[in-house]
Amino acid sequence: MNATQKTILERYSCRDFDASPLTEEQVKTLAEAALAAPSAINRQPWHVTVVTDKALIEEMDAEGLKVVEAQDKEWHAQVLKRGGSIFYNAPCMVMIASDGSEYAATDCGILSQNVALAAQAMGLGNVICGMARLPLLSARGKEFTQKLRFPDGYVFGMAVLVGNSKSGKAPHDLDWGKVSYV
Repeated sequence: MNATQKTILERYSCRDFDASPLTEEQVKTLAEAALAAPSAINRQPWHVTVVTDKALIEEMDAEGLKVVEAQDKEWHAQVLKRGGSIFYNAPCMVMIASDGSEYAATDCGILSQNVALAAQAMGLGNVICGMARLPLLSARGKEFTQKLRFPDGYVFGMAVLVGNSKSGKAPHDLDWGKVSYV
């Protein structure tokens, strides 16, 4: 098995990060992986913000938790039961803003997978996190998009949380029933 296949097969969604920050080299490698992502017609319909400001991540986490509580009390109770954090104490968030064009959602998904696999290859825990949109839905959403330096007209595309995992976990089992050969 080659190194790329090994990285893909060993990756899992980490939801338990320790607080240690990433190195400057790790952060740069994640940004490089993001920018190397392919896109339809090479339009690159994204803007990437790598957030290592722990206070901002925690502020957004608290605001996102308020949105969860307002939307769904049962979901909020589940989040509280598993630690009370939607960003799992991650020291780094790669926030992907989208220009909203026709293929942007797919392209932002590809970019997020590049970041997740780069993190895995560096031995870092990671999780692709759609819940990062939640603080942007709050009354403070505009404030957060400004802090994240979203270009005008851009919206949430996807996010990837990255850090050192506190505890490992096996990747999900492969479901070969989801494959057809023609």
